[in-house]
Amino acid sequence: MSLHVIVGAGATGSAAARLLAESGRQVRLVTRRGGGPVHPRIERVAADAGDADRLTELVAGAEVLFNCAMPPYDRWPAEWPPLAAALLAAAERGAADYVMLGNTYGYGPAEGPVAEGAPMAPSSRKGQVRARMWREARAAHEAGRVRVTEVRASDFLGAGAYSPFTLMVGAQVLAGAPAAYPGDLDVPHSWTYTGDAARTLVAAARSERSWGRAWHVPSTSDLPVRLLAARLAAAASAPAPRLRHMPSRELEEIARTDSVMAEFPEMLYLYDRPNLLDDSATREALGVTPTPIDDVLEEMAAAADRPAPAAGSRP
Repeated sequence: MSLHVIVGAGATGSAAARLLAESGRQVRLVTRRGGGPVHPRIERVAADAGDADRLTELVAGAEVLFNCAMPPYDRWPAEWPPLAAALLAAAERGAADYVMLGNTYGYGPAEGPVAEGAPMAPSSRKGQVRARMWREARAAHEAGRVRVTEVRASDFLGAGAYSPFTLMVGAQVLAGAPAAYPGDLDVPHSWTYTGDAARTLVAAARSERSWGRAWHVPSTSDLPVRLLAARLAAAASAPAPRLRHMPSRELEEIARTDSVMAEFPEMLYLYDRPNLLDDSATREALGVTPTPIDDVLEEMAAAADRPAPAAGSRP
């Protein structure tokens, strides 16, 4: 039984672990606290993935190493580089294929729809971090040290998803409360379902066409925030959303005391204009198609009604 190692048990890492386990693969899921989904073929391991030697031990004999890790958003410049270096080193030492879960930050401001071949031109600190991670991994691939691919997602939707929409709008809409959003409420925006990101990761790991390049997760929707919020409210039988645009001065005021929100202003270019991805290559080459948006929103609505999982069932 082939072994697959996943670092990170957020919504996408956990979904990928379940997909692999349900298809008969043995999964070793590595997090700091040993969390993640419970399944007979998922081994949950508590370890520091930034320790390259320990991670190399855990990757020994694995067919694929998936990087689904996510350091705290306000500590990316400090924590991502050493963590990414440890993951790349472990894949090389363990002779495992390396599949990275990435995002679109490395492109910087771009006129869409953006395809995977767009140049890396980051305008933010976080974008510079992501671009550097990809360049270093691709260099290792081109040198023949390890096979590498990256699956790039836009803003996440789904149960347990973490994104500006789920944090600033989705939770409030489901609670029937007013919401403020710092981006344009009426421009199209590509959204990624966490389950589709997981399916794309698995498809990329299995395809000989995937190595040495990046792939976009097929978008579940390109709806503007205002329409997406209305569809979510309908799925949950919640009151009509009460949305307003959050002006920059208000965001700056919140950012003074909230370290995560302080990271948001440099990313506003993703939200104050149309932000669309071209995912045609993934659909054609990897055979991944997106989950219908109404199914995604129903999942989010149902999750809001469920009690919190028991201890040990989440990261």
